[in-house]
Amino acid sequence: MADTDKPSNFIRHIIDADRKGFRYVDRTWAGKPGPAEAHKGAPLDPACIRTRFPPEPNGYLHFGHAKSICLNFGLALDYQGACHLRFDDTNPEKEEQEYVDSIIDAVHWLGFDWHDNQYFASDYFQWMYDFAEKLIEAGHAYVDSQSADEMRASRGTLTEAGKNSPYRDRTPEENLALFRAMRAGEFADGTHILRAKVDMASGNINLRDPAIYRIRHATHHATGDAWCIYPMYTYAHPIEDALENITHSICTLEFEDQRPFYDWLLARLAELGCVNSPLPQQIEFARLNLSYVVLSKRKLIQLVEEGYVDGWDDPRLPTLVGARRRGFTPEAFRRFNEMNGVTKSDSWIDISVLEECQRDHLNETAPRRIAVLDPVKLIIDNYPAGQEEECLAPNHPQKPEWGKRPVLFSQELWIEREDFMEAPSKGYFRLFPGNTVRLRYGFVVKCLGCDKDVDGRITAVHCEYMPDSKSGTPGSDNYKVKGNIHWVSAKHAYAAEVRLYDRLFAAEAPGADGGDFIADLNPNSKIVITAQLEAALQGAAAEDRFQFERHGYFVADRLDSKAGAPVFNRAVTLKDSWAKGRA
Repeated sequence: MADTDKPSNFIRHIIDADRKGFRYVDRTWAGKPGPAEAHKGAPLDPACIRTRFPPEPNGYLHFGHAKSICLNFGLALDYQGACHLRFDDTNPEKEEQEYVDSIIDAVHWLGFDWHDNQYFASDYFQWMYDFAEKLIEAGHAYVDSQSADEMRASRGTLTEAGKNSPYRDRTPEENLALFRAMRAGEFADGTHILRAKVDMASGNINLRDPAIYRIRHATHHATGDAWCIYPMYTYAHPIEDALENITHSICTLEFEDQRPFYDWLLARLAELGCVNSPLPQQIEFARLNLSYVVLSKRKLIQLVEEGYVDGWDDPRLPTLVGARRRGFTPEAFRRFNEMNGVTKSDSWIDISVLEECQRDHLNETAPRRIAVLDPVKLIIDNYPAGQEEECLAPNHPQKPEWGKRPVLFSQELWIEREDFMEAPSKGYFRLFPGNTVRLRYGFVVKCLGCDKDVDGRITAVHCEYMPDSKSGTPGSDNYKVKGNIHWVSAKHAYAAEVRLYDRLFAAEAPGADGGDFIADLNPNSKIVITAQLEAALQGAAAEDRFQFERHGYFVADRLDSKAGAPVFNRAVTLKDSWAKGRA
């Protein structure tokens, strides 16, 4: 039964109607390719709703894939069904085990599990080949010997019908002999191709005898050199769905025009006794379109290969491995996709919505710590040299049960450079000569002045403290100040590399109107600094997340952090720093 707390959508309506009508209950497996035969396992509950996430292992998953992952796995969970993780590895020249491993890691990171339901298109290569022979024997497929240019010229246009291939009327015996010779490696790449015999006059170009097998003398990452012909994705995909008894094959809208061939192929294979009924159904939804990012695989590859980013896991890149390294959380990704829902209409979502989901979740889960990102020395002239004492800071101001931690106070502190102005502007309430502020969790101090170097740059700020003003003591109530600034003890601080990440692109629609998307790169998308951090942060483990008070949410880098020497990445700022520019 569906989770009634979940927002409904047109896909849920379809599933609910299918369940109400018992569409996927009456199944028989005996003597046909089904779970028991194809996967050497026990037959699964035939009434079960089954979805699948079918990435091609030729790259790293991006934010758009997260929507499909959350949708497919989420539906399976809500209906007590199953979601298969299936690798569509039908293109041996572009696929690698590295990508398989990264996809598995990304789906797990998002919080989903497929249990025993992990499959590869290559698991079914023999099935697909056998089915192709049956299609040939039944007159539904033929070997075409035209060149690629000749096939393209005869395909027609959106307004003009295609022309039959001169090889379309080969006999089933001729086609079968040629196809088997293709399988045996007797022909060079591009010499022949197997096409489905559908309708060259169809208004849908995808039904004009689409290619279903091509010759590729290439080593496959899983099957090695066992095959030199490989199925096309549009042929392999529906067969995989049928063999795995998928009920709802959910795709993005660009596959909508492919659905008629999906249905045609499964209908022919069902007639030939190759696949089970009832057949899976393909349903399309609108893909994720985000402002300030590019999700085109070609553009992402260009960014990586031309060195505009530091690899596929660069925290600025909209890949899931990059998002994880940046400090984004899987819970916030799931919340983001749930908020945006599922529709049939293309629309754009501002990246700030995803960032706000991250802030909301990190605000709830990230302990607070103190960091000074642009440090200048604050010297308390009347504080005893060599003395130090503990001040108490809450680990989370809205969660008192998380307790407090000690932060050490001493004569010399680090403060933010922006927290001192020699000649203050109107409305400035922080440190300037003669002004009084509170050192957060510590004492009230009065600014006395500053030191400068020969170039006029401020090297230190001087102040005096009020000994009876310590936070948490009765005397603290005697002091009313407008300014409150954070600090870390210079003696106890931890100097660390901190990477301030921002949006990779400065333009809302990179490369809009045919422009060069590279020209829209944000030159300030990565700034590396040495910051002075609260001593407790030195013990942070890789992927520990914190709010650096006043600055934003940060994570200890999962690759570059070492024991006792974490490196921190900024995930998001405390507020949307781009909102003013959009107003």
